[in-house]
Amino acid sequence: MSASFSVQTEPPARYDIEGFVAAIGDVPTERTPVVVRRRSRDYFWYSPVLNRQLHGKAADIIVMPRDEADVVRVAAACFARHIPLTVRAAATGNYGQAVPLEGGVLLDVSGLDQIEWIRPGAVRAGAGIRMHELDARLRPEGFELRMHPSTKRMATLGGFVAGGSGGIGSVTWGVLRDPGNLIAARVVTMEAEPRVIELRGRDVQAINHGYGTTGIVVALEVPTAPAWDWVDVVIAFDDFGEAVTFGQELAFADGIVKKLVTPIDAPITPYLTGIADLCPAGQSIIIAMIAAPSMESFRTLLGSKGRVTCERPSSDAPGAEPLYEYTWNHTTLQWLKQDRGVTYLQCLFPFDRLLESVAEMRELFGDEVLYHLEFVRFGGRLTCSSLPIVRFTTEERLAEIIAIHERHGVMIANPHVWTLEDGTRHKKADADQLGFKAKVDPRGLLNPGKMRSFVAAGA
Repeated sequence: MSASFSVQTEPPARYDIEGFVAAIGDVPTERTPVVVRRRSRDYFWYSPVLNRQLHGKAADIIVMPRDEADVVRVAAACFARHIPLTVRAAATGNYGQAVPLEGGVLLDVSGLDQIEWIRPGAVRAGAGIRMHELDARLRPEGFELRMHPSTKRMATLGGFVAGGSGGIGSVTWGVLRDPGNLIAARVVTMEAEPRVIELRGRDVQAINHGYGTTGIVVALEVPTAPAWDWVDVVIAFDDFGEAVTFGQELAFADGIVKKLVTPIDAPITPYLTGIADLCPAGQSIIIAMIAAPSMESFRTLLGSKGRVTCERPSSDAPGAEPLYEYTWNHTTLQWLKQDRGVTYLQCLFPFDRLLESVAEMRELFGDEVLYHLEFVRFGGRLTCSSLPIVRFTTEERLAEIIAIHERHGVMIANPHVWTLEDGTRHKKADADQLGFKAKVDPRGLLNPGKMRSFVAAGA
């Protein structure tokens, strides 16, 4: 009696990775499976929806270019072999922007971290430079970045532009899409003979919040602002409505130099354990960043409307804890450290009925949706963005919560989807981005799956 045995074999490779490695020569790579899988993730696990959908997605190889010439070699080798390429750096995004849906090459641009020049009012640097390092290099010259995400100490300049939209500083300077907040970008194309293109003026919007689908950004030119000594401030209020009302008054006070105004509802503060001593039980708070010379005017404006529980110099130094790390989506992170049963949304309240709209949504949802607000200038008008804490039950209920917000005039940029179109308030890709992608990535090899409305040439 003879026995039969099945032979276990590796599945066939999707792409010619060996040929690719030979073509790029000495460009550094990483192929250890556990490392590749780990670095193929970002913070999409904030979303229980994306955590399910993106589980197990990974690249085949990580490539770490040392300079622009390496990027050109990698792009040419990918194009020749029809290998997808997804760009990443610190991977602090939340929507799977840096997750390679179709495998292939994960291009880690962290090594592109050189500052090309610093001039009064502007800086040009590699896409991989960390934002806190860039800010530190600017300060001796008397300047600082206009805005940065709450992940400043980890995030890179290129990642912020490709995956972000605004942040600390937006109360004064608006968002990245506002004219003047992004000056220029240098981009490598995905073609048989990759080009290096300089985008300036309106053309630079083609790569803004594009998830790396519209070209490989290797360098950026951004505006800077005069550097201030910032003071971290916490103000306690008996009622969230009082906090929001004063926050609006402070945000409108253009003579008071500020970088952050964040009202946080009382049920959230117990989860801000690192600053528990600054958050009186049962009270709502505002976290603010005020320029030191404006503190006297700030105190005058506040009067007896709230009680200051913290007033200290803001610092990004090692071991320090700047209070902006309790705002924007770091608020969600502080809660998730203790309770993984929540998620979040991205809201934009109507500027013309802000206070009424906030009160209306709080009344509708009770403790199912808990709000912290970020005062921002959006298209020149002052309003609030919000990344509220949502007690997650089902995907169906999450969709209902989104729909209710939209019916009541609160715009939602859905953070539980991975495509550019579905994650915007308008549910479509910008025409400038679609048209530019057709010119620089005709085969659709750059971060495929993230721009669903793009159709590759010959498809």
